[in-house]
Parts: sequence; structure tokens; C-alpha cells
Amino acid sequence: MASPAKKPKLPSGRHASQIKRQRQNEKRAERNRLIRSDARTFIKAVRAAVANQNLESAQNALKIAVKKIDKAVSKGIFHANKGARNISRLTKLVSSLVK
Repeated sequence: MASPAKKPKLPSGRHASQIKRQRQNEKRAERNRLIRSDARTFIKAVRAAVANQNLESAQNALKIAVKKIDKAVSKGIFHANKGARNISRLTKLVSSLVK
């Protein structure tokens, strides 16, 4: 016996306001994911430059990473303490190359 065709799935919530809220949440989640990913990428870039003992590229990457972390904190994606902790640790790491 053949199974009937599946009905198209309704968005979660049947009220117009809930459907709109879901669309907004998806947009915000995507935006947050991009900002978080960007910050993490530049944190890794700083660590990679330090691992390669490349002071100039580490300093450049740190400058960009600090901007990305601050942006994530200002958007509420990272907690303020997490942002400060990341910046502090990265700065300490880069300054260890100077010695």
C-alpha cells in the first residue's frame, strides 16, 4: 500500500506573530554565528602566528582580533568578561614574543 504524500511542514507556531518571530530568530542566529566565527578565526590566527614565532604578523592579527572580540562583546555574543579574558590572554601571548 502506498503511503500518502507528506504534508508541507508548517513553521513552528501558527500565529503570524510567532512565524515572524521565528524568521527574526533565524536571521539573528545566523548573524551571531558569523560574528562568533569571525572572532574565533582571528583568535586562531594570533595563536598560529605566535606558534610560528612571527612577531609582526602576530601583532597585526592581534589588532584585528581585538576589534572582532570587542564587536562580539558589544553585540552580546560574547560576555564582557570572556572578551576581556581573551584579549588579555592573546596580548600576553604576543608580548611573550618580544622578549
